[in-house]
Amino acid sequence: MPTTPAAGWHPLSPAERSVAIEVLVHGPLSRTELARRLHLSAGSLTRLTKPLIESGLLVEVPDGSGAVQTRQGRPSQPLDVVAESRAFLGFKVTGDMVYGVVTTLRSEVVARLDRPLTGHDPGEVAGVLAAMTAELAAGAPAPLAGIGIGVGGLVRERAVVVESPYLGWRDVPLAELLGERTGLPVVVENDVAALVEAETWFGAGRGLDRFVVLTIGAGIGYGLVLGGRRVPHAGEDRGFGRHWIIQPHGPLTPEGARGSAVSLLTIPSIRYQIMAATGRDATYEEILARAAEGEPMAARVIDEAARALGALVAQIANFVMPQKILLAGEGVGLMDVAGAAVEETIRAHRHPLAAPVGLETKVSDFHDWARGAAVPAIQVLVLGAAGG
Repeated sequence: MPTTPAAGWHPLSPAERSVAIEVLVHGPLSRTELARRLHLSAGSLTRLTKPLIESGLLVEVPDGSGAVQTRQGRPSQPLDVVAESRAFLGFKVTGDMVYGVVTTLRSEVVARLDRPLTGHDPGEVAGVLAAMTAELAAGAPAPLAGIGIGVGGLVRERAVVVESPYLGWRDVPLAELLGERTGLPVVVENDVAALVEAETWFGAGRGLDRFVVLTIGAGIGYGLVLGGRRVPHAGEDRGFGRHWIIQPHGPLTPEGARGSAVSLLTIPSIRYQIMAATGRDATYEEILARAAEGEPMAARVIDEAARALGALVAQIANFVMPQKILLAGEGVGLMDVAGAAVEETIRAHRHPLAAPVGLETKVSDFHDWARGAAVPAIQVLVLGAAGG
């Protein structure tokens, strides 16, 4: 796993890294505020920020207040990162597509690209990723600092895909395969874990102590943040949703136990239920539209899914007590059609005097997952941070 900063950045000491992370995630910040947040003296902060400014990682910016400097001495201007000084690539690999983005140091997406996969041979997939890297690099606004890849599966040391059911992989050294083809540092991460890191640093969870990400789509994803850091666990993406029973007498689908979160909530399971009942295949969007129009079978399946989601959110809130739960993934269109049923079920599974659940919904596509994959690369390659 690469742990050194990207070319062009001097290696950061732990203290410098703390300053850089604080400004990257929360900036621009005045020196006074930065010193307060990190419990540093003014002299220590000056000593730490000088090399970061000289290396081009940080820059002084106008404070925007319009205040006139009246005391003697140089005005103390806020510090911010130079977000456009380096570019990063993020890739989301699915069973049949690769989605790629170019991001800035602050994970702002500046370009997108997707390509089909014609097979799952690791060398072939690495070749597709390498070709997309070359194409995206040509239009990047700054030199590429590194690559992040998100896959649905278990990843070891941010380098090896130990297991991926979507790709049929076991022990694939994906970081090495792509690094050899591109000459760039590569970080591989479980896709949900990468999305949680992105939302913790730059999104809905920024600044929160207790935060949860719940994703619904091809599967069920769950990520927990405590003390502002993602909690990693050995069973990451090992299909826990198949065994999280929401409705013991609920539907049985090929991919989940009877009445499990997977059987009730995932897009393949919802489509399977409609196919089994009607004999006709339909897309998820078509099923949602039919449910909204009141078509009985679609309405029943979507209502059941909505109430399962409400029960799941309530259980998470009851046990974790997060400040916010972010609902993301390609299946969140469920909230547009049956959000009232979700909220009603949440209330039914919570104490009457419990504070409302801070539920935020984020409409996501696979390029959002690719953006998430770029964030572990930013953490590891620029800041030397392990994330999580």
